[in-house]
Amino acid sequence: QVQLVESGGGLVQAGGSLRLSCAASARTFSMGWFRQVPGMEREFVAVMTRSVGSTSYADSVKGRFTISRDNAKNTVYLQMDSLKPEDTAVYYCAASNSILVLTTARGYAYWGQGTQVTVSS
Repeated sequence: QVQLVESGGGLVQAGGSLRLSCAASARTFSMGWFRQVPGMEREFVAVMTRSVGSTSYADSVKGRFTISRDNAKNTVYLQMDSLKPEDTAVYYCAASNSILVLTTARGYAYWGQGTQVTVSS
């Protein structure tokens, strides 16, 4: 069982930046971020694979969010710039040992507890 611990959420004004971190207790292949607002399905944000560092982003965050990882620390980061009020959500870290670049929640076996990101207008 892989444990994921997120940090870095908070309250920020529109146009500001936040950096989320997620530390895994063991090595995984893919690590990604999803977000969810009440009453809505969990939405894919970004993913990065371990070996070649392949990435994928949701269209809504392209050019504003950057995913990166430190394999030595089993940690993935999400740098969020130019934040908008519509980015407000609980952000979840996810991990998988699949070799695929996964953009759907069902592909991930391990999840963090979530961290709240609130962007005020």
